[in-house]
Amino acid sequence: MLRTHTCGELSIKHINTTVTLCGWVQKSRDLGGMTFIDLRDRYGITQLVFNIETNKTLCEQARQLGREFVIKATGKVTERSNKNTKIPTGEIEIIVDSIDILTPASNPPFTIEDNTDGGDELRMKYRYLDLRRSPVREALELRHKLAMATRNYLAGIGFLEVETPVLIKSTPEGARDFVVPSRMNLGTFYALPQSPQTFKQLLMVGGFDKYFQIVKCFRDEDLRADRQPEFTQIDCEMSFVEREDILRTFEGMIRNLFKTVKGIDIPELPRITYADAIKYYGSDKPDTRFEMKFVELTNLVKGKNFKVFDSAELIVGICAKGCAEYTRKQLDELTEFVKRPQIGASGLIYARYQNDGTIKSSVDKFFSTDELKKWTEAFAAQPGDLLLILAGEQNKIRKALNELRLEMGERMGLRDKNKFSCLWIVDFPLLEWNEEQQRWFAMHHPFTSPNPNDISLLDTNPGKVCANAYDMVINGVEVGGGSIRIHNKELQKKIFSKLGFTDEEAHEQFGFLMTAFEYGAPPHGGIAFGFDRLCSLFGGVESIRDFIAFPKNNSGRDVMIDAPSKINEVQLKELNIKSLL
Repeated sequence: MLRTHTCGELSIKHINTTVTLCGWVQKSRDLGGMTFIDLRDRYGITQLVFNIETNKTLCEQARQLGREFVIKATGKVTERSNKNTKIPTGEIEIIVDSIDILTPASNPPFTIEDNTDGGDELRMKYRYLDLRRSPVREALELRHKLAMATRNYLAGIGFLEVETPVLIKSTPEGARDFVVPSRMNLGTFYALPQSPQTFKQLLMVGGFDKYFQIVKCFRDEDLRADRQPEFTQIDCEMSFVEREDILRTFEGMIRNLFKTVKGIDIPELPRITYADAIKYYGSDKPDTRFEMKFVELTNLVKGKNFKVFDSAELIVGICAKGCAEYTRKQLDELTEFVKRPQIGASGLIYARYQNDGTIKSSVDKFFSTDELKKWTEAFAAQPGDLLLILAGEQNKIRKALNELRLEMGERMGLRDKNKFSCLWIVDFPLLEWNEEQQRWFAMHHPFTSPNPNDISLLDTNPGKVCANAYDMVINGVEVGGGSIRIHNKELQKKIFSKLGFTDEEAHEQFGFLMTAFEYGAPPHGGIAFGFDRLCSLFGGVESIRDFIAFPKNNSGRDVMIDAPSKINEVQLKELNIKSLL
């Protein structure tokens, strides 16, 4: 090794030890007779000292070192007179005897500091430089810890990690596939997997009763802060299980990750049905770090000659504790917030339950004091609370109120990134109707088993069938989802039929799975966790990009290597693809 120690491990106990360090020049300070250099590697920073009185040549050499030069320095560890308590090595420094320039460096396009002056696009273009910054390194270290803790937990309870193919068959269900042309089979294409779903089910048929994989998946979809075209899943499947077995196993995994990686004890996860999640939070991924449940007022407020309420399908609201003192300006801001096109409410009704017990609302001329008092009773409101109410078409208004609830949670400081609230959402609908295409779609995917008690409804009322499915939600983010799978060929054929597949289409796309079921498929189920999302939650950051070594930008481009890019005519000809130029 070129070095005897790293830049993050030396301390008082190493005083008078001769050491050799290697790393990058973080910064240099020339104080005339003395020159100080902060040397950085992955492990930390150590201060190097050069004294012009004891070694003028060496000091002059140190002054020529630019930022990000890669050097090797040898010297003796001494105690610092002005200690730096902000870094682990702040009690010591190295009196340097010799330095070697291993690689000179150009001046970087942005400062390699925790608070850098580089914007997102610039840092992504020079991602290899961005990786040198502590926040990025710490994010990837957290990702590593989560991956290792996941593997250790699952391996410890009998799971095997098995790799599944990356070049697979394209299917039209779900998000868009990335496709790969085959040179050996001209005119045909592979697809990159959106998930290893069918392969993990085939592993269950093959007798591997506990499978997992930390696996790359690919979806050609519009990007957001929590989406990338390639992402990572913790993909899991088990045989001879029921829903309760899956929930217990992976609740245990998540609680173990919080304990191992963050030192936090997570209580037993509550379970909320999909119907209740929509009713009380307007979302199937509610943020339960705070209460503020929906309260329906439809029957209480209709028939009072207030057109907005009388014409509405649903009138529903939330109670913001202690917010009765909101100014008119603040209430106008909230009104404009809910009227944004992406939220879509037509307006906002409010009622202040003031500290003196009086009630002031935006609809005083339509409702008496006694009627408004009934509103406060419905919300179990206390003096000082603010009631915020929306009215309109049921599904639209629930979604809008969910956004308002989250906005109020943010304004009231209730969405603390260091607080974690985990829960299971269960009893999803199996199918959802698409008006535009006039057909049923799978709420999760076509291999999800219906609730055994609802199978008879498939022929009479498909929309009422509940799925034997479950999602894990943490702080309003869906981090994992799965289901008990269909392992019966005839039931799987019926589901394909409900989804609009002809027998020929089902056989063409999934015949291999249907055939496998003929040879003895065990009851099985599983779950997949968004690993990047878990990392961002554990790290307290909204964007998953910070936890991916080489992410894509919001346009799905890698600006560092300039991908995607055009390929030359020779390659196109080999693939029998006409020029796109």
